[in-house]
Amino acid sequence: MPQHDQQYLVITALGRDRAGIVNAITRHAGQCDCNIEDSRLAIFGEEFTFIMMLSGSWNAVAMLESTLPVLAAELDLLTVMKRTQRGHQPTATTGVSARITVADAAGLVERFTNLFMKLDYTLAELVSKTRPDDNSTSALLEIQITAHHPTGENTDILQHQFTCLCAELQAEGNVTLISH
Repeated sequence: MPQHDQQYLVITALGRDRAGIVNAITRHAGQCDCNIEDSRLAIFGEEFTFIMMLSGSWNAVAMLESTLPVLAAELDLLTVMKRTQRGHQPTATTGVSARITVADAAGLVERFTNLFMKLDYTLAELVSKTRPDDNSTSALLEIQITAHHPTGENTDILQHQFTCLCAELQAEGNVTLISH
C-alpha cells in the first residue's frame, strides 16, 4: 500500500499484568490487518502498559477502532486510541543521551526534563526507576533521557548546565552526543 494511503493509530492499553495479555492485543491488531510500526511495554507494580503505533488501510484501522473496545472489556483493560500521522525525522538533528543517578526525592525528573525543555530539546525517550541504595536506607533514582535538537547549537550549553544541575543535586550523570 502506498505510504500516503496508510492510516495510523496510536493505542495505549493498561491493565493487570498476566501471561498472554500482550499477545492477545498484538494478535487482534494482526487479525484486523494492521501492522505494528512501533511499540513499548512497561510493568509498574502488578500493572502493565503497552503503547503501540499501528498502520493499515482506512478499513483496517476502522475495524480495529470498532472492535478493540470489546476485546479490552473482555480482558479488563483500559484503552485509549488516537488517529495520528506518520512522524517525520528531521534530516539534521543532534541527539544526546543522558544518564543520571541521584538520591531519590520528589521533583527530580522534572528538574532534568525542564533543563532539556529550556534549551529546545525534544525528548525522544525518558526512563526513570528507583532502586534501593546498598549503602543507605534511602533509594536511588536512575534517569535515562534521549533527546534531539534540530540545530545542535545548544550542545555545549546543555553539557555545562547539566553538569551544574548534577553538582547542585549531588547527582552522578553524563551526557553523550549521539551521531545520526
